[in-house]
Amino acid sequence: MSPHLLILGGTTEARELAGVLAARAGVRVTTSLAGRVARPGALDGEVRIGGFGGAEGLADWLREQHVDAVVDATHPFAAAITENAVRAGAATGVPVVVLRRPGWTAGAADRWHLVDSLADAAEALARFGRRVFLTTGRLGLSAFIGLTDRHFLVRSVELPEPPVPPNTQVLIARGPFTVTDETALLREHRIDVLVTKDSGGEATAAKLTAARELALPVVVVRRPPLPEGVRAVADAAGVLGRLGLDSA
Repeated sequence: MSPHLLILGGTTEARELAGVLAARAGVRVTTSLAGRVARPGALDGEVRIGGFGGAEGLADWLREQHVDAVVDATHPFAAAITENAVRAGAATGVPVVVLRRPGWTAGAADRWHLVDSLADAAEALARFGRRVFLTTGRLGLSAFIGLTDRHFLVRSVELPEPPVPPNTQVLIARGPFTVTDETALLREHRIDVLVTKDSGGEATAAKLTAARELALPVVVVRRPPLPEGVRAVADAAGVLGRLGLDSA
């Protein structure tokens, strides 16, 4: 029987991995998407949409679908999904590999201020100017609703989920973005401070370069820790090696 691999997806890395695995003869690949994006791009292999019902629901699905391995290639901040995947793997004996793109690293000229949560980021804004470029995604903006004296430019792939802070302008856009465009955006909106999560990747890194060149402070939310004992791999090659498919 062909090995069945489940990818918990929604990221560029998940899409690329699905293509790599689907191209291998005798491998069945299913990518699961949470369904939060209205128009997901095309994916190689099979696709399912929606949640599993927590760790127990995922464990039941792994058994029913005879899954041989799980790759959690979700967003670095999807901590609950990662935790559920690890728990489901432990309950079923199905190996789980966590794929995470490397985080960003500050350079000598960067003015980064690291915090542990969106609530901490909102609190940190008291130290900076009033015009905020908020690029933390469409969820969790309620952390900033108490900041009535700030103007927010919120960029998101889709409309943010309410509640959103007052004095908010929404910009719907999807990366990759260039340094030239990000610099122009920061200047046009007279941005005083950038707020972002340490998502990593090249598609949205240009804003950090633009902020550095304009000497703007950046509030960076640290990634949540991985479950105890879990070590992530950084790319598709790492997944293949962990699953013993690198020479297949």
